[in-house]
Amino acid sequence: MAVAVQFSCFKKKKGAYLVVFMLVYLWGSLISLSCAARLSVSRQKLEVEKHLKRVNKPPIKSIESVDGDIIDCIHISQQPAFDHPFLKDHKIQMRPSYHPEGLYDEEKMSTRSKESTNPITQLWHMNGRCPEDTIPVRRTKKDDVLRASSVKKYGKKKPKGIAKPRSTDPDLTNESGHQHAIAYVEGDRYYGAKATINVWEPKVQQSNEFSLSQLWILGGSFGQDLNSIEAGWQVSPDLYGDNNTRLFTYWTSDAYQATGCYNLLCSGFIQVSSAIAMGASISPVSALRNSQYDISILIWKDPKEGHWWMQFGNDYVLGYWPSFLFSYLAESASMIEWGGEVVNSQPDGKHTATQMGSGRFPEEGFGKSSYFRNIQVVDSSNNLKSPKDLGTFTEQSNCYDVQTGSNEDWGHHFYYGGPGRNPNCQ
Repeated sequence: MAVAVQFSCFKKKKGAYLVVFMLVYLWGSLISLSCAARLSVSRQKLEVEKHLKRVNKPPIKSIESVDGDIIDCIHISQQPAFDHPFLKDHKIQMRPSYHPEGLYDEEKMSTRSKESTNPITQLWHMNGRCPEDTIPVRRTKKDDVLRASSVKKYGKKKPKGIAKPRSTDPDLTNESGHQHAIAYVEGDRYYGAKATINVWEPKVQQSNEFSLSQLWILGGSFGQDLNSIEAGWQVSPDLYGDNNTRLFTYWTSDAYQATGCYNLLCSGFIQVSSAIAMGASISPVSALRNSQYDISILIWKDPKEGHWWMQFGNDYVLGYWPSFLFSYLAESASMIEWGGEVVNSQPDGKHTATQMGSGRFPEEGFGKSSYFRNIQVVDSSNNLKSPKDLGTFTEQSNCYDVQTGSNEDWGHHFYYGGPGRNPNCQ
């Protein structure tokens, strides 16, 4: 009996030791995990701070905008473009050698009497302007970077976000979750494009979605070698942390893989204007059955230097993308696109309710539907011309659509957009 009792006690002690051992082991594992997590957070914090130090250059003056942005006035020679190894000894070209012929003829054309002619500005202008020899740069904040999936992906579009008009296979066109309603030309050599774009503030359903209206200057195939220069307006909560309508640019020379970025968030675009900030809010915006506001954007290849220049409105030559950034676009573009793009992340397994343009379909017309007017291309002789054989493309016309037209006042134009999710778009 005594032996049995002793053995029973030993088993109990052995069980207790095992429990203690397991608790110690689990506690050690938790400490290890906690340490690893702290190290990971610490590493991310360090990475973010390093990135902020790299992109936010020392300002000569800072202006706080009413929308919460801080606009830093950076000396023109200290801008992010000059972080590029090929631009270390670059001499800034302060103005293009040539503007396209016919640019100011188009501006003399009459416009519809019901169209508002009030000038569009940027919100930060209410609190000041940048001095000469500086450029305005929207300051990148810690939260901006943390909203991105990684520091490396901050300020970049996801690959496969481009509209490929001849893709009619629904699986192919929707693989990236990007949807478009565009007009386009192809089959020639193009040296620029222009459009006047109606400005709205579309509702974006999810923070990881966006809605934009822009023009694309494209070269190469739609594979890994696509070259693209883009400019327009966008609403992108992930990128900016709000739902404001903002002026933006983008470039890539490898189909959005490693090169390029939005605005001035990497080296590439060389800005010369002290008046307009890339990524800053546009004001005012259009309202239904009310005043309509639009912005003119021109991008063209300087025939002498070969750089791609951008002009905003009639007065602001913003800067240029040096030709060496590109392969195909170092020569010319093979396709031009104008129109809208949204991200459809299919929340709840249904089509997104993110709006494109005004959120109304094209048939509703002026004052309700968003438009692009006076669309033109630049030919090999540096002349602005009406586009020939203008095509249209949309993946799902029940969600977002496009309708072209032509008249004396607006030249080649189109209405585009839509509400996204509706009874015919699920």
